[in-house]
Amino acid sequence: MLTLCRPDDRDRMLRMVTQFHAEEKLTTTDAERAAGIDALFSGEVQAAAWLIGPKSSPVGYIIVSFGFCMAIGGREALIDEVWIRPSVRGRGMGSQCLAAVAKELTAMGVRRINLDVSVDNPKAKALYEKMGFAPHERYQRMSLRN
Repeated sequence: MLTLCRPDDRDRMLRMVTQFHAEEKLTTTDAERAAGIDALFSGEVQAAAWLIGPKSSPVGYIIVSFGFCMAIGGREALIDEVWIRPSVRGRGMGSQCLAAVAKELTAMGVRRINLDVSVDNPKAKALYEKMGFAPHERYQRMSLRN
């Protein structure tokens, strides 16, 4: 179900990321997406990506970045992006993918998994809630973009 991405998956990942960003109406440029993919494979950032489905013809991807949180006593992960091709959604792949990634992250010593969900995407929110994700009990994420 999941295959860890390698540098030779760069172009395949870039095509899927472009599709996801268009679907979500994100204002990223081709150059920003390419730079993000290149950084992912550079070995200089604490992140990983997995292809969803058969490696020869994946139907999606998941990107995870890693950090540290004193309040939980260790590593945490942020599911940065999850995308599954619209034509195959609703077949349980999202649930399977999240469960498999959660298992991988737990084995890596991750103590908390975070994700963001669009307020106008009730299907994604319902999936995440079904998988055990809940709004943080005290904090709201705030961002400063450089």
